[in-house]
Amino acid sequence: MRSSASGASSSSQDSPAVPPLVPGFALGLYQNAIVRFLLVGGLSFALDLGLLVLLYEVFGVALWLATPIAFIVSLIFNFFLQRVFTFRATNKGSISAVKYLLLVVFNIAVSDVIVIGFDALGWSYVIGKTTATILTTVWNYFLYRHWIFQRVAQDPAAAEEPAQD
Repeated sequence: MRSSASGASSSSQDSPAVPPLVPGFALGLYQNAIVRFLLVGGLSFALDLGLLVLLYEVFGVALWLATPIAFIVSLIFNFFLQRVFTFRATNKGSISAVKYLLLVVFNIAVSDVIVIGFDALGWSYVIGKTTATILTTVWNYFLYRHWIFQRVAQDPAAAEEPAQD
């Protein structure tokens, strides 16, 4: 006599099992580089804005100085997570770091101009920071993916040896 468990397993062989909606959906999101990029970016933004507010509001650091300090700290955090978690880069880490630093200099200048500009117009520096972040996010994704955190095709024979950065 067959048990209901064995009967269920034979019927599952006839039709493919349907995974639960939420875990499959969550896994699908995890596998999407844009979603990982935005998640890491969101965490970086929270760190950036939180540190900016802390430096400016609590410790009284001048806005022109607090803005790039917060930005640099969040970008260091962002570099490591984007390289390892989001884009799973296989190019040399030192090359990625140099390219990233060039982009950081550009992003700092743009962010500082926007935040200071918003403040000079009498608008909230927080809205200025948000605007700067939205702008830099768009070009950062494409530059990260295609220029900074490249995935280099590896020779199958070389794959056995650990990659050195």
